[in-house]
Amino acid sequence: MATCSVLPEVLCNFPAISDQTIRMARKTIDDGFKGLVREYADVIDVLVQPLQWFLNYLERLFTTSPWVLVLAVMLVVVYLASRSRAITIGTALAMSAIGLVGLWQDTMVTLAIVTVSTLIAILIGLPIGIVMARSNRVQGVVNPVLDVMQTMPSFVYLIPVVVIFGIGKVPGLIAVVIYAVPPMIRLTNLGIRLVDRDVLEAADAFGSSPGQKLWNVQIPLALPTIMAGINQTIMMSLAMVVVASMVGVGGLGKNTLQAINNQFFTFGFLNGFALVAIAIIFDRASQAFGKRLQKHSEVVHG
Repeated sequence: MATCSVLPEVLCNFPAISDQTIRMARKTIDDGFKGLVREYADVIDVLVQPLQWFLNYLERLFTTSPWVLVLAVMLVVVYLASRSRAITIGTALAMSAIGLVGLWQDTMVTLAIVTVSTLIAILIGLPIGIVMARSNRVQGVVNPVLDVMQTMPSFVYLIPVVVIFGIGKVPGLIAVVIYAVPPMIRLTNLGIRLVDRDVLEAADAFGSSPGQKLWNVQIPLALPTIMAGINQTIMMSLAMVVVASMVGVGGLGKNTLQAINNQFFTFGFLNGFALVAIAIIFDRASQAFGKRLQKHSEVVHG
């Protein structure tokens, strides 16, 4: 095998674009992007203001309400979703442990962020997934975008978000939503496409319109798969909370980042435990709810 010592330089060193050209191109793109953001800064502020209000409201609601009331509501929601005493008792024990180590307030802040980001991801992902399921052309366009979104390192999301929106809770929230929305889109699309064609033909035979077929047949049958998408969206939101803390998101993510920077092993472990506990609660409750939907669907359409 020949080495570079005996080969022409053009074969050993890839003919890259000159550094000066790359610097000029980068400067042109960066300046143009920043100029565009400055020009539409007022419009951007107006668009994100409702997110700021909603997030602040939910955060105040969670952090200022009596912990007994918050825990009771949480247990009721978990039980209604899972219908499992074991999951409900586990939730009570986990949240009690979080409170005992002094992380209740930070956990409430994280819950507010995850709740808002999940709701936004559902509002964005559900209609896109429905459109993808109804059009192969749209699916062919959206799938590569989702591939890029799911393979892009999570830290990279912070760059355009910070440039456009600055530092704060809302930019972090937007980064979380961008990172967490692909599973919602993919599984909504998959769930609708997996609906049995015989059922769709029966709906057509009864004279159902496309809208009636979608809302009365396809979405109810696809709900277990859609719930799996919501489950994955919640998990990815929790995973992104720590990264988003770099741009101003508080809660457990901020504490974890501080623990990493200051090498506080115990403090970091406790915050990590709280994040894991929340993730397990959401995961078990949403999975149990999805299984109940699946059984109900099988009974009704079986």
